[in-house]
Amino acid sequence: MDGPKKRLQWHPVMYAGIQVELEEEAGQLLFENEYQLGTKPLAIDILIIKKGDSISVKKNIGQIFRRYNIIEYKCPGDYLSVDDFYKVYAYACLYKCKAGGAEQVKASEMTITFVCHGYPRKLAGHLMEHRGCDIICKEDGIWQIVGDEFVMQLVITSQLSKEKNPWLFYLNNPVKDSQTAEALIRNYERKKKNSLYASVMDFIVRVNEETFKEAKEMCKALEELMADELEAKRIEGREEGKAEGKAEGKAEGKAENVLELLQECGKIPVELRKRILGERNLEVLVRWLKIAARAASIEEFQRAM
Repeated sequence: MDGPKKRLQWHPVMYAGIQVELEEEAGQLLFENEYQLGTKPLAIDILIIKKGDSISVKKNIGQIFRRYNIIEYKCPGDYLSVDDFYKVYAYACLYKCKAGGAEQVKASEMTITFVCHGYPRKLAGHLMEHRGCDIICKEDGIWQIVGDEFVMQLVITSQLSKEKNPWLFYLNNPVKDSQTAEALIRNYERKKKNSLYASVMDFIVRVNEETFKEAKEMCKALEELMADELEAKRIEGREEGKAEGKAEGKAEGKAENVLELLQECGKIPVELRKRILGERNLEVLVRWLKIAARAASIEEFQRAM
């Protein structure tokens, strides 16, 4: 009885076959097999999925939403480039393919939202000139990209309405005066039990610390409103500090142990000493310690690292 059939490995031989076909021009071409697109896993910034097809979003930034909605965010100071557009467009295509297969997710059920601080003129020009898209201003800060299979929009945080989108606006733009700070605090007072609002408010205060200090009375009110959250953060910070301190101490001890073993092999180069003392990953240090225990010379240790 024949044994189980061995699975044929098509890809390696295809890599060879392509090079055979292009043999005459091979000297002018660079071939790479299974080229890695990045060192980090590909990740969509924010994915929003409607729980039902009949749901409609009333908020202005979500009115274009369909079943599956991809959001790419660029913080103030970062520019939304043409390459960024194609990267996120590729993410949308990959999500469509990986979300279940067999056309479970249709392109017509997807949207892409690009959130950035300033209007990306170069990208807008590229979309209109090379992809035949139109870019239409729907309202302050919201521009719809029309003419592609995917429904897409630009949300420009510097142009958003302070009345309709105060939190998104001030999360990405400076609070310029104490009156605005006071208005935000009053607005927050109605939402203080919501941890999401607390997180956003805390960030806005940190970024605009001087402006909020000017609103002295309101800052007292803010401290009272956020007392629980601030205390929780202080406790969390102390615990994190203790944990980091312990980890730091262990790492330093392991690094010193590595150096002690290496000293028996000869003089340790300055750069190597700095690298060992600067390493804070305990797993790496333990591995180096084992190598140092076996190494007959500094050079052997460096090769094994």
